[in-house]
Amino acid sequence: MINKQILNLREQLNNSIINGEDYEIIYKLSIELDELITEYYKEKIDK
Repeated sequence: MINKQILNLREQLNNSIINGEDYEIIYKLSIELDELITEYYKEKIDK
């Protein structure tokens, strides 16, 4: 499940950058992506 969320957010972030969206939107997506990646690795370590 988290893998799909990461892929979705990564795609949103890439599209935002390509489309030249506002920096705040790009920054918000980047932070969300970082948090999901951190959560993903925490889950992997706990297994």
